[in-house]
Amino acid sequence: MLTAAQVLAQNNFGDTRTGGLAGPMGLFLILLLGAATVLLIRNMNSRLRRLPDRFPTDEPADPEAGSVGRTVGDPTDGNVTADSSADSPNGYQQRRDG
Repeated sequence: MLTAAQVLAQNNFGDTRTGGLAGPMGLFLILLLGAATVLLIRNMNSRLRRLPDRFPTDEPADPEAGSVGRTVGDPTDGNVTADSSADSPNGYQQRRDG
């Protein structure tokens, strides 16, 4: 008759030494991920080198043409009047960004 200790001590998981592919397969996966990381970093660096130093802006060539209706100045100076027609975020945008 088997005691409770003998039942719990039995190896019901089979022979754990057969095959033995966990170590070599893990090493292969680590080397594969390392090689993929190196290739992705090289590709990203080559694409970043091809970017221009500055991108074109959407502002007009004439600086006075874009400032119609918008006044920028020192708010502490009493002589500057601020135009309220400037684009400001509405309530939805304020909640979304915050």
